Formats: sequence, structure tokens, C-alpha cells
Amino acid sequence: MLHFGIYPGGLGADLNGVVTPGPREDAARIDERLDELRPHLVRGYVHYSDALGGHQEAPPRPARHATNGRRLDLVACFHEPGEDLSGWLAFLRGLVREHGDTLATLQVGEEANHDGPGGDGGFPQVRRAIVEGVLAVRDEVDRLGLDVLAGCNSTPVFDPSQEFWTALGRLGGREFIDALGYVGLDFFPDVFRPVPVGAFGGAVAAVLRGFRERSLAAAGVPATTPIHVTEHGWATGPDRSYARQADVLESVVRTVDALSEPLHVTTYEHFSLRDADSDNPDVMFQFGLVRSDYTPKPAFARFGSLIAELGR
Repeated sequence: MLHFGIYPGGLGADLNGVVTPGPREDAARIDERLDELRPHLVRGYVHYSDALGGHQEAPPRPARHATNGRRLDLVACFHEPGEDLSGWLAFLRGLVREHGDTLATLQVGEEANHDGPGGDGGFPQVRRAIVEGVLAVRDEVDRLGLDVLAGCNSTPVFDPSQEFWTALGRLGGREFIDALGYVGLDFFPDVFRPVPVGAFGGAVAAVLRGFRERSLAAAGVPATTPIHVTEHGWATGPDRSYARQADVLESVVRTVDALSEPLHVTTYEHFSLRDADSDNPDVMFQFGLVRSDYTPKPAFARFGSLIAELGR
């Protein structure tokens, strides 16, 4: 049995905090669709940078969607170019205090294994920020007696040395590993690199096994630490049908469910609820289960059925 979550927005923000163009979010319509799906978690992002001034959120005020039994999975993205982490650590502790019982998980950093779009890896102190941040979150959670998991994540890492996870494990040591409540994986098979239809299920299973048996093992993360699929999606667009999106979603969710016990995968989160702009043919704008006017695609009903069947 899995916990299910979703990023409830459509608009995102790039590394400079610039919001992706497209129709504006409608918080009331988001909640209507979330009430139909009935996920356990809603995922939100906040970008921290003293240098840029202020903190960009996506979707706006994500905690307002953690209602009707839903709890917040919050991602604190590290976009600070300097070496002083005191402000970052105070910011993380403040997030724990601010969201309290609404908060289920606090992910420290986002895809820090790379510096491409969506990744924190281009900021020099990001690995320190993850290690010290997880420890600060865990300490604040314990101090307040809250039920909140601290974690970090990456995309699939295929290099044999597993440099990112090896280095993170060495930097943090046993104290960091013990503080991790989960470790997340963001992956988007057949979006950025084509996967043959007949090989799709096997490719998904191989990525999940590789994450557990190579990446996390390289860091010294024990097999008992839960894996969360923190982002997965399949974008529609020209030559990318709505029907195929629904089939891909079901294939991935059922593969995750089948491996949930042997690999200790406990959570699946979809990216995203809504298209950023359904009229834009670029696939990066069409990851949603609903169009940008909130009308459902077939994958919306499919996801709701999977949550009802396989969810805790």
C-alpha cells in the first residue's frame, strides 16, 4: 500500500525565481480537483536565496491546499551562492515551526546531483546545505515533538562511481544517514529520452532498483530507509496522446506498488495536477492530469482510481 501525492500547481519557477508563463493558478479549482482525487500529500516548493531577496513559492502558498485530510510535502530548494549557511538553517527551522502538524515531510534541497533546470547542483555549498539542513530539521522536529520526516532527493544517477551519493554519505556520516526519514527520487521515463513501449515497465523497475542498490547503498543509506518517488510525470503534446499518458501513469504506479515491499518504496507523487499552458505545444508545459483550464484528461480519473485501489 502506498501514500499518494501530487504537485497541485501548473506554474513553476526556474533557477532565477522566474515564474513560467501561462494561465494563472486558481486555488479554488485546485482544491476542487484535489478533493476528487483524494491524495494524501500535496507537494510544494520554496526557493531560498538571501542573494536574490525573498522566497519564491510554487504553487503560491502551497500549505493552503493541505486540507481535507491532506498533508504538506514541502521542498526547500537551495539557491544561495554564498558560504554562510546560518540563514538557511534558520529558514528550515522556521518552516518546521510555521507548518507544524500540517507538514508531513520536508525535503532539503532539490535534485542537487545536477545543475540543469530544476536542480540545485550549481550552488557551491549545496551538499553542506543538505547535510546540515537535514540535521537541523530533524533537531527542530524532535524538539517540538512533531511527526515530520526530513529527507533529500536526486534524479537517477547512472555513473558507476555514484559520486554524488558517495560524497554526500562521506560528508554527512552516520549522524546524517540516521537523521534521514526518507530519500526521494525524481524521474520522468520516456519524456527526455525515449523508451520503447515494450521495454517501459522493465526500465522503470531498473531505475528503482538501481536507486536503492547502487545510489543509496553508495551513501550508506540502509535498506530500511523509505524511498519516496517525489516526482514522476509524462507530458502530453504533439504525437503524445492523452490516452498514452494515462497508460504510462498506470504502468509506473503499478510497478512502484509491485516493488514497494522489496525496495521499501512507500510513496508516489505525481508531477503535476495541471498543465502550465495546454495551448503551448512544448511538452514542458503539458505535464498535467488536467488542462490549464482544469478540465480533466483521461489520466486524472485513472490516477483517482489507482489512489482508491492502492492507497493507504
